Amino acid sequence: MKCHHFLSAAILTILTMRTGVGQEAPGPSIPPLMSVPGKLLYSDDFSKPFGKQWRVGKGKWEVVDGVMRGAELTSDMHGAVARHEMPFDNVIIQFSVKFDGAKSTSLSINKSNGHLSRVRITPSDLTVQKDDQDGKKGSDKALVLDSRKVKLAPGEWHTVLVELQGTEIVASLDGKTVAFGTHGSIEGPKANFGLTVAGEAVSFKNLRVWDASASKNWPATREKLRTN
Repeated sequence: MKCHHFLSAAILTILTMRTGVGQEAPGPSIPPLMSVPGKLLYSDDFSKPFGKQWRVGKGKWEVVDGVMRGAELTSDMHGAVARHEMPFDNVIIQFSVKFDGAKSTSLSINKSNGHLSRVRITPSDLTVQKDDQDGKKGSDKALVLDSRKVKLAPGEWHTVLVELQGTEIVASLDGKTVAFGTHGSIEGPKANFGLTVAGEAVSFKNLRVWDASASKNWPATREKLRTN
């Protein structure tokens, strides 16, 4: 599939938002396509070990050179996983990622008892998908909604912006490549989000989560993305 490289003049403006009386905090460094950012809900530079709201399920997670590094452990027989407990619905999530030998990484969006959706990144692909919500217990299956080719070299930082609005999910890599899709299972309250690593290691920094409302420009933007 071809990559999206659509950026209109309208979305090149870096947004800012008010987070409290007399306080200003920057909005996403990549202009959102589907959403308008609101209150900053969570911020973590990953320069310190995970706080109490983080739950490490698998893998090795440690601060290396001032950023969080996750790596799969062979003994786990499972990718590295760390989840942050936080109720949310429609949001914008931004973070930076650097491949240090891993096969893939993902941002997973979860309900209290299972997965909902995720953005999966490999050195060659950016993918958005609806997840298997039954696990091994039922007939539900994961479904790729969109996948775009990328080329990510080891040791290079890249910024990921993920938008969730109702039944839709949009992922933007460095504001250049965009993958997006819709599925009914994406909609509704979420319980946590997680970071995963498959393989040797991935580094993370500058995680931000904003409350978000729908942009009136999204229907037109979506159609332009589909034709590029």
